[in-house]
Amino acid sequence: MKKILISALEPSANLHLEPILNILGEYELKGIFDPKFGSPLYPSSDFSVMGFVDVLWKIKKAKRAIKEMVKLSFECETVLLIDSPAFNLPLAKAIKEKNPDIKIVYYILPQVWAWKEKRVKKIEKYCDVLASILPFESKFYNKSTYVGHPLLDEIKIFKENVTHNNKVAFLPGSRKSEIKSLMNIYKEVAKEIKEDKIVVIPKHFGQDQIKELYGDLSGFDIYYSTEQALNEADFAFICSGTATLESSIIGTPFVLVYKAKKIDYFIAKRFVKLKHIGLANIIFDFEGEEDLHKELIQDDVTKENLLKEYKDINRGYFMEKSKRLRGILKHGSAKNVADMI
Repeated sequence: MKKILISALEPSANLHLEPILNILGEYELKGIFDPKFGSPLYPSSDFSVMGFVDVLWKIKKAKRAIKEMVKLSFECETVLLIDSPAFNLPLAKAIKEKNPDIKIVYYILPQVWAWKEKRVKKIEKYCDVLASILPFESKFYNKSTYVGHPLLDEIKIFKENVTHNNKVAFLPGSRKSEIKSLMNIYKEVAKEIKEDKIVVIPKHFGQDQIKELYGDLSGFDIYYSTEQALNEADFAFICSGTATLESSIIGTPFVLVYKAKKIDYFIAKRFVKLKHIGLANIIFDFEGEEDLHKELIQDDVTKENLLKEYKDINRGYFMEKSKRLRGILKHGSAKNVADMI
């Protein structure tokens, strides 16, 4: 039975891992991943963090995990690293230095097009196969292969026309800091909207967490599936993240809403060299095309601004650009990554 060493630290990494495993057939997983796939060395939840400050206290644990992962690599035929460069790049280096003959596949590459372009040399030195999910990344990596985008494997329904279901979705993110920064403003906005209101909550949240983070949700229908909410909604307010690209691909008009910790935003603003933070907008930037959606960031996140975007958005334009985006991304990635493994 094939043994694969996995490093999937984020919930999104595990989501993208699942269709690959479905294609691979028989295998034994070792490493860091969601326990639903087997018996990990560490569950992914031990390492899922956000922001420059949050990660500091987990450095010691990460160093210990890397040493243990290097030992496990000698029991495996292939290493699959997914996203999370702050952990996976030191891991790749440590494995290659001790176990140079093992094949390392890096899936969902570090975003060197946003910052830290010097990482390219390190990635290409220690990783054998670079599986890119964004077509423009070949402009930055010398040996990457565009494999398609995982959302095109995972999304089951794509809109072909503007919908009129009289539903609006509110997505405040999946991390505590995101939710706390957005729920109050979302509730103010919701009071001004006549349509049915949906709030999307991560599946793994317990009732105590929901009460603590979201407060009173009377007036909202609670959904636990982002895809279901976006399929049914005619418009969405979405915290920056994968859900913005998901909405862009499905064809649900939205406005990106983002409020970070001041220190995180200050650092990011200083180093990140992009004019947008939404992935769909970034893709269109590299294509030399117009933006898909509006982005409201930090002090621009006000009730008035959110309502203005909701009322003024050109839904026909959004739908055409959504179809164009699907054409740019072409297909899903799971089959190609499975073949690489």
